[in-house]
Amino acid sequence: MKHTPVDYQTVKRVIDRYGLPDFGKATIRETVAISQQLEQETGTEFIHMEMGVPGLKPAQVGVDAEIRALQNGIAAVYPNINGLQELKDEASRFIKAFVNADVAPEGCVPVTGSMQGTYASFLTCGQCRPDRDTILFIDPGFPVQKQQITVMGYRYASFDVYEHRGEKLRAILEAFLSQGNIAAMTYSNPNNPAWFCLTENELKIIGEMATRYDTLVIEDLAYFAMDFRQSLGTPFQAPYQASVARYTDHYLLQISGSKAFSYAGQRIGVTAISDKLYHRTYPGLTQRYGGGTFGTVYIHRVLYALSSGTSHSAQYALAAMFKAASDGAFDFVGEIMEYGRRAERLKQIFVRHGFKIVYDLDLDVPIADGFYFTIAWPGLTGGQLMEELMYYGISAISLSTTGSNQEGLRACTSFIKPHQYELLDERLQHFEAHHPAPVVRG
Repeated sequence: MKHTPVDYQTVKRVIDRYGLPDFGKATIRETVAISQQLEQETGTEFIHMEMGVPGLKPAQVGVDAEIRALQNGIAAVYPNINGLQELKDEASRFIKAFVNADVAPEGCVPVTGSMQGTYASFLTCGQCRPDRDTILFIDPGFPVQKQQITVMGYRYASFDVYEHRGEKLRAILEAFLSQGNIAAMTYSNPNNPAWFCLTENELKIIGEMATRYDTLVIEDLAYFAMDFRQSLGTPFQAPYQASVARYTDHYLLQISGSKAFSYAGQRIGVTAISDKLYHRTYPGLTQRYGGGTFGTVYIHRVLYALSSGTSHSAQYALAAMFKAASDGAFDFVGEIMEYGRRAERLKQIFVRHGFKIVYDLDLDVPIADGFYFTIAWPGLTGGQLMEELMYYGISAISLSTTGSNQEGLRACTSFIKPHQYELLDERLQHFEAHHPAPVVRG
């Protein structure tokens, strides 16, 4: 039996109690629950890298605006289902400032975080045509989005885009879209979990294929402007956040306040529906609702049924943050670059102790340092490595839950505390000693 930083028998007992036939399939929440229970039972501090929760202070400009709104009594008033006009105007301006795309304010719809935004988007897209009931995931991606599809009873298809980068992306999209059953396709950019960034040429391919096959694109910009290899923080000035919005009229953008503004607790974001899509009618929507355009159905039917609006005071906060960023008074990118510094340091520690970075290249250039990175240990599957690291007080999630074909783990930088770099180094020394690298015979 190995002498590990966390008592071996306790870890085994707690994991076994969850009855997971494949530990690598554990959800993010299950992994968090197990690691927290082990902390409580053993008194051993864990290095939490499993959950993508912001680890920085919320943007003060948003906090101040929300406090003022609450002090003015806004909590007593139902929000307009269309959204606060000030927020809609500032969201439209923010998209122009940092994406260089034009979306009218009417199509900028407040949602209770991108989780609700994607759920409502999947639901509406899947109702447009009776013969299109499948969402295509350009993976790897956020595991909970597939759970959303399962909850609503839709179908999904997926492929690991890392094996189809560049011009090869066109052929794989052609293979899926030509079947005629894809209602929408979705991806995150920067990518959760791999942190590669689809290029302008790849986004152009996605846009062209969406137009050709009349398929909608749901672009998840949860990690807005977080490709720190470029300076994306200057409003109305290139370079801009890469987006499919410049290459098709068939898109919905999910812009979250959670990561870019560290405002996750208030569950606030915006779904931006392209002008053409907002005003388009579909036979499936007409049959189901008796009329309406995509945009009006999204707001007045789907969102209304889900939540009857978005937190009123949080809308004031997001409006203020968008405005300050677009005015150049709030350098939100400068604030969140801390994640990149953490990733660089963490990756160095893992690599020093024999780990491999799974997604190490973005086409032919090194992957960016940011909110997530990916690790693997030679000879271990992602599930095996995930369980093994629990004995060393390190928790992360398996890539198998993200639609990746690679073996390894997703590690998040957000919860890392200054003293934990040394702690991680120490624990990985033990791990390395207990896990000799396999002999490679030529």
